[in-house]
Amino acid sequence: MLGIMPDRVHRVTSHPAALAGVQAISLVSNHSFPRHSHDEFGIGLMEAGAHRSWSAVGAVTASAGDAIMVNPGEIHDGAPAGDGVRAWRMLYIDPPALERAMEQEFAGAIEMVRPVASDDHLRRLLGGLFDSIATHPADAMPAEEALLRTLAWTLRSHSIAKPRHAPPAPVSRAVARLDAAPEQPVTLAELAALAGLSRFQLLRGFVRELGITPHAYLIQKRVLLAQRLLASGADPVDAALRSGFADQSHLTRAFVRQLGITPARYRAAISFKTAPRS
Repeated sequence: MLGIMPDRVHRVTSHPAALAGVQAISLVSNHSFPRHSHDEFGIGLMEAGAHRSWSAVGAVTASAGDAIMVNPGEIHDGAPAGDGVRAWRMLYIDPPALERAMEQEFAGAIEMVRPVASDDHLRRLLGGLFDSIATHPADAMPAEEALLRTLAWTLRSHSIAKPRHAPPAPVSRAVARLDAAPEQPVTLAELAALAGLSRFQLLRGFVRELGITPHAYLIQKRVLLAQRLLASGADPVDAALRSGFADQSHLTRAFVRQLGITPARYRAAISFKTAPRS
């Protein structure tokens, strides 16, 4: 058993402007995450325990030393395997930040093709990158160099240049509505009308194409919006109302289910800033 309290984020860091669009997160948790997606590319390293997840290629298991990867918008879940507690570190990289970092090296749409990889070189690169982020908080250059080396190896070894699959047009219209204004009330009938389908046809098509229901997708988008609001300094009550939740308790339940921690604890963790550069 790991010697750290389970079910908590023990480090969330922000970085100098040279690493804008990149966030490093360390987690130790026994939480089971429901199906969800991120707006960013995720590249991480399992450090202890084991993690079982549903992915675009089916069920996979990652153990200590494995690299884990996910594409923007890719639906996945995650649960502990083994003793119930696992530790991992993740980089979340905005797609524009990835494009800036890899300009002139990679062209076109990038898709990670391995949700789990046993890659000793990538493991060393990720370990060095996380260590650089932790040990050089006021100097972006070491972390920036480590990031570029890590991204280049990851994309060369574990990605393809291929446009990502888009849902059929009717479902895409419903998705676009939820993406554009998740904080606004919406009904299944409204989404079905936008898609030109019956409510049952929309529900069936949505689950078939995205792996989750329209309501689950909406809650996920509201949690992501609340995350951004909390990171920008909003308190949990304000974040709840501005992201479409009825009150703070509704946000807290959804937030814990999606992320494994409360909004207040997330806000406290993300409020830690790296030291200013001299």
